[in-house]
Amino acid sequence: MICQHLKDAGDPAPVSRYEDGCPQCVEGGFTDWVHLRKCLTCGLVACCDSSPRRHMSRHHDETGHSVMRSFEPNETWRWCFEDDVLG
Repeated sequence: MICQHLKDAGDPAPVSRYEDGCPQCVEGGFTDWVHLRKCLTCGLVACCDSSPRRHMSRHHDETGHSVMRSFEPNETWRWCFEDDVLG
């Protein structure tokens, strides 16, 4: 089942390129992110929950932005933080 957040999610231009890695990790001098995710509300690119600093989950906690998607090549899945639903 797809939740309303996933149905309503846009897909803004990313605020960094894939090759750039997680901007918050890079700014802190880290290169150990695992995968990248993109916020579908604002376009922020950040690292996943398997990464040590979990920047995308932090972004959700700080902003309330509900939906992100994989920012990995050839992956199109999305995740709703509010409803814990994969879409």
